[in-house]
Amino acid sequence: MDGEVTEGLMCSEELSLRALRQVPHVAPGDDVAALIDAALRAEALTLADCDVLVVCSKILAKAEDRYLDLSTLEPSPAALELAARSGKDARLVEAILQESERVSRVGRDALIVRHKSGHVSANAGIDQSNVRPPHADQGSGPWVLRLPIDSDAAAEHLRQQLSATWHARIAVIISDSFGRPLRVGTVGTAIGCAGIDPLFDQRGKTDLFGRTLEHTISATADQIAAAADLIAGQAAEGRPVVRVRGLKFPPSERGASVLSRPPGEDLYL
Repeated sequence: MDGEVTEGLMCSEELSLRALRQVPHVAPGDDVAALIDAALRAEALTLADCDVLVVCSKILAKAEDRYLDLSTLEPSPAALELAARSGKDARLVEAILQESERVSRVGRDALIVRHKSGHVSANAGIDQSNVRPPHADQGSGPWVLRLPIDSDAAAEHLRQQLSATWHARIAVIISDSFGRPLRVGTVGTAIGCAGIDPLFDQRGKTDLFGRTLEHTISATADQIAAAADLIAGQAAEGRPVVRVRGLKFPPSERGASVLSRPPGEDLYL
């Protein structure tokens, strides 16, 4: 596992999670940091040291104009073959393949793939719900929305802008909803991270009875993303940004890419 033991991560006896209600619909080219800042001020909220902002990947993808008109795609032979096996639209399969490094599993109406970012998920994280862009011509589509180009870079950009504005050492996590092998349902998952180490490696520490921990590594960024997902929602709630307060952590330059197992260690590939 990449990384050294991270010292100093602490959680108080309670965490405060607050979803921002006044983040507007995001359009291509929008300054997401400015929209978040405006929402914080409109709701009389602040950012302080060790606050974590969990930001839904969808609003960043919209700002980056990651829309794709499936009618513009010509499915490859590989896409046609996988479409026949999965029952999916061959044009959508082509879009998935273009975003992926490799296909892990093929099921009815689902392709499990390793995204170019390294994350393993269904359908390369491509979203088909409520994603028609404002610049779409009448009769075009169907449209889909791809993940941000570089979620770690997007998280760092937001962290720098908002830290400077609020004069506070904050962290930013970019989240998406992922399914899990052997479990039903999706949970919030970190696909981008800046300012907090995505992993809390406790190997070498001792438990309550003095036993040395040998395998304990917590996926801190995923845990925070999952907690925020409870109040951000995954349907029509319209709450794409959540402030998490109550953690204490040292600064970190590692991104969410360290959460992905190397292909040689991934038993599901």
